[in-house]
Amino acid sequence: MSENNLLSKNSAPHSDVEHIKLRTNYLRGSLADTLLDTITGSIPEDDNRLMKFHGSYMQDDRDLRNERQKQKLEPAYQFMLRVRAAGGIVTADQWLMMDRVAQKYANGTIRLTTRQSFQLHGVLKWNMKKTIQEVNASLLSTLAACGDVNRNVMCNPNPYLSDVHGEVYEWACRISNHLDPQTRAYHEIWLDGEKVIDSQDTEQEPIYGKVYLPRKFKIGIAVPPSNDVDVFSQDLGFIAIVEDGKLKGFNVSVGGGMGMTHGDTLTYPQVAQVIGFVTPDKVVDLAEKTVTIQRDYGDRSVRKHARFKYTIDDRGIEWFVEELTARLGWKLEAPRPYQFDDNGDRYGWVKGSNGKWHFTLFIQNGRVKDEGSYQLLTGLREIAKVHSGDFRLTANQNLIIGNVSAQKKKKIEELIKEYGLTDGLHYSALRRSSMACVALPTCGMAMAEAERYLPELMDKIDPLLEEAGLSEKEITIRMTGCPNGCARPMLAELAFIGKAPGKYNMYLGGGHAGNRLNKLYKENIGEQEILQSLGPIFNQYAKERWDGEHFGDFVIRAGYVKEVRSGQDFHA
Repeated sequence: MSENNLLSKNSAPHSDVEHIKLRTNYLRGSLADTLLDTITGSIPEDDNRLMKFHGSYMQDDRDLRNERQKQKLEPAYQFMLRVRAAGGIVTADQWLMMDRVAQKYANGTIRLTTRQSFQLHGVLKWNMKKTIQEVNASLLSTLAACGDVNRNVMCNPNPYLSDVHGEVYEWACRISNHLDPQTRAYHEIWLDGEKVIDSQDTEQEPIYGKVYLPRKFKIGIAVPPSNDVDVFSQDLGFIAIVEDGKLKGFNVSVGGGMGMTHGDTLTYPQVAQVIGFVTPDKVVDLAEKTVTIQRDYGDRSVRKHARFKYTIDDRGIEWFVEELTARLGWKLEAPRPYQFDDNGDRYGWVKGSNGKWHFTLFIQNGRVKDEGSYQLLTGLREIAKVHSGDFRLTANQNLIIGNVSAQKKKKIEELIKEYGLTDGLHYSALRRSSMACVALPTCGMAMAEAERYLPELMDKIDPLLEEAGLSEKEITIRMTGCPNGCARPMLAELAFIGKAPGKYNMYLGGGHAGNRLNKLYKENIGEQEILQSLGPIFNQYAKERWDGEHFGDFVIRAGYVKEVRSGQDFHA
């Protein structure tokens, strides 16, 4: 059978990435040999495309580019390694493992991502195998943390609804495990597993096929009233329906996605649409069939147009529901009522319904490191040594020290105080509701700063809020270095998306509960114009807002931007 016939039902010429995937023999390619080459810290582009499926991207330190070029040295190549944990829950021992490998092989920090995963930065090529082996020895994995497959399945960590969360978490794990790639390549390359002979002719991917998906696929499960996982940003979302304290099932949403390209109006972010209700026992089947529809009908010619949102928008939601019903052999029930109030985290100590305690730490932009008197990395290490519960990575880049027994609570409180850890309540509500992507210096797609700059910008925005009397008013703010949407900025009430060094597009009007897209307010502006723009808006909001009116709703009512309910209107 020809390559094009294997790739998909679409007849248009396929992108080079599709042919690369087909030639890799179920994600093997030449990676094993490439890793043995010690002449260079880099890997060939074909292998870099393939490496994503194994949980890593090749990067270089852009802060050092010019200096290394002057010295006639190759760029400071390194790898970002992403570690999956379905639902964001890990044991204390797994946390200690991440700490250990960060010190041994990475840049000494741990980054908590907006998909409840870990990221390590600065891993050198010759340390990749040792790092992945240690991760797997702790029963975590990097497989499918990136690449054209289903990514980490997100789940609401809801510590004050522990019984329901326990069920929801189990379903997140089942979906994740079911959609894992089945190829043995990962075990062969990284874990010294036995090689599969004639693997090209062996059926290894019953769900994905030989060329996997056209692009990444994301799934999240939310538990109302919290939409902390931003369920409408997901390709496939499940909204838990809880009645009389019991999980009855899930409303299903499809077609969300954040990424776009500056200047290309054919690309846009999108919010998912709710299409029906299913009982818990049917979610795994529904997830599989949805993934196979995207496998068969997603655009394999133009990667910018390959996400599931475009598959649905091009053909219509009715087409998708009919195709899904045909593949399932049963119909979804009508959606059930639900209500989202916000998409933030609840900080400090909370007692769960199981009698255990949970402490949510504010971790600015997800970066876990020691800095001066704020010994975050060391403090969490010491807590993990005595903690018998778990750690829960939130979708907002924060961390919950979860399931703390009454006996251990006092000791953990002492350690929190000793190492200067914080619930963030001394910060403004805006800062506590902030997120940023990594951006510079490691992300090759970044056009501007994000993680390193947002705290500095917040220092200058906070006085404006204080002057307006809004320091304790929750407003979601997000910043990314490019429009790929890694911190889900298009759903924020206030967002900055990098356009060039020191320049950002400013967006207003996202839904406070993550249920509406924002709209471009000003383009390509720097810090001075950002501050000059925000001051009057904050002051007007403080004086003219209705009782209980959120900032995102106000800026639409006041005429600063138009309401955007569909991504197809995002550029209008």
